Amino acid sequence: MPKHILIIMTDQCRADALGAYGCEYAQTPALDGLAAGSAVFERAVTPSPVCVPARLCMMSGRYCVNTGNATNNKAKAWNGKGFYSMLTEAGYDSYQVGKMHYVWDSYGTLGFAHRKTQEEMSNPGDDYTNFIMSSPYRNVFDYNGHRSEMYYVPQVSQLPAEYHPTAWVGDRTVEYIERCDPSKPVFLMSSFIHPHPPFCPPAPWNKLFRRDDLPGPFVPPETPQLKYLLDPNLSGEALDLSRLDLLRLKNFYYACLSFVDYHAGRILDALKRKGMYDDTLIVFTSDHGECLGDYYNMGKRTMMSCASRIPLMVKIPGREGCRRSDAVSLVDLAPTLLDWAGVPYDPSLFDGRSILDGSGGREFVYSQYGWGKTGTWMIAGDCDKLIFNAATDRYAYFDGTPERFDRYDPSVPRIARMKELLDAHVASDVTVSPPKAPGAEKPGKGKKLHRFGVARMDHFARADEERARIPEGYTIDLQRFEKQE
Repeated sequence: MPKHILIIMTDQCRADALGAYGCEYAQTPALDGLAAGSAVFERAVTPSPVCVPARLCMMSGRYCVNTGNATNNKAKAWNGKGFYSMLTEAGYDSYQVGKMHYVWDSYGTLGFAHRKTQEEMSNPGDDYTNFIMSSPYRNVFDYNGHRSEMYYVPQVSQLPAEYHPTAWVGDRTVEYIERCDPSKPVFLMSSFIHPHPPFCPPAPWNKLFRRDDLPGPFVPPETPQLKYLLDPNLSGEALDLSRLDLLRLKNFYYACLSFVDYHAGRILDALKRKGMYDDTLIVFTSDHGECLGDYYNMGKRTMMSCASRIPLMVKIPGREGCRRSDAVSLVDLAPTLLDWAGVPYDPSLFDGRSILDGSGGREFVYSQYGWGKTGTWMIAGDCDKLIFNAATDRYAYFDGTPERFDRYDPSVPRIARMKELLDAHVASDVTVSPPKAPGAEKPGKGKKLHRFGVARMDHFARADEERARIPEGYTIDLQRFEKQE
């Protein structure tokens, strides 16, 4: 039988938000069921705690130091094809639905034979944008939620569940499965934007979690000493978040994830109806996590486990489910899937290793955000991690999760060895600095914080249509958003 491949990917999903990873409050029955028959990786780490570089690392199988991209920008040094192309060229009927966030070619095929695009911002080239514009809900402009000053404000989607972005990805994926030819090898990737902010589930899914007894965020007494490792733009102090604010955000975050879980379940059921489930290697993962109030912070852009630890489960046909504690990364997916599919590849092209049978003798994985004097790098093993923050020229070592006590001591042999490896990794960085826009702020100390946590992110492709809905005598406040986040 053909060896089929399915990747279900989310954006900004922390591992411990799933029942399969121990969250007793989660409502994720579909993914928990998948986990029961999968290799569940407890120590999976993102190669970058931000969307664009993490996804480039996954496609290329290479770390940021070798792709040349470590933030949400278009600069990069790597220009390879990636493993999506390799599977397509090997004869796979490859099909991708949803967000990819490869900002160099947002609406291209990216190596897939077919794509149905759903990126975050309105665009005439986006399939989901055109779907909404031809629907009864074309008056909804912020279909991924109202961003900008509402970025970290829980909100109910302006769209009914059937037209919600999450449902659209599920629908298009199921449609493909129903019409595909199972006698040929299929490579299918479904990529959901949620639970990326804004947290905007549709009604009545927004009412799944209305609890006031959820555990509060992890804010240990040592938090002030750890703040330099987190994004200052999204600190609770900067956003003026109360305990109730954090509770509402967590409730809506979980609701977004449950709606994704439901549509992931529809996709898995479609495979079963088609008779393909038992012959399909299935991956569920995310590009990075979300602080969700931990350390009194929101967002990503940190090596703390709330943002750097990701869910990764791999259902391998013919194998029993298991739990694995070896350190693995998104860069490992390229060689792993090529290995399973029997597609020849040059191992020297990848930093990742096939994880079908262990981690190939590798002990550590790496992660990076930023570069040069403001970059942050991490080396992580199966039980500990070492972080280097260039802005403060400080190292931090943690041997527990969630991180609380910095036990950095370079006289300890293991820490000294990790430091040597991390320093060599940092020294090899080929990250490309993008050209600065006129008047752009300089990074580092003194950088002005965004009052609402993020820069303005208004959808501008339909700005004229949006302004036309405002009667004369009133002015709508729209600002062009140039940089894709």
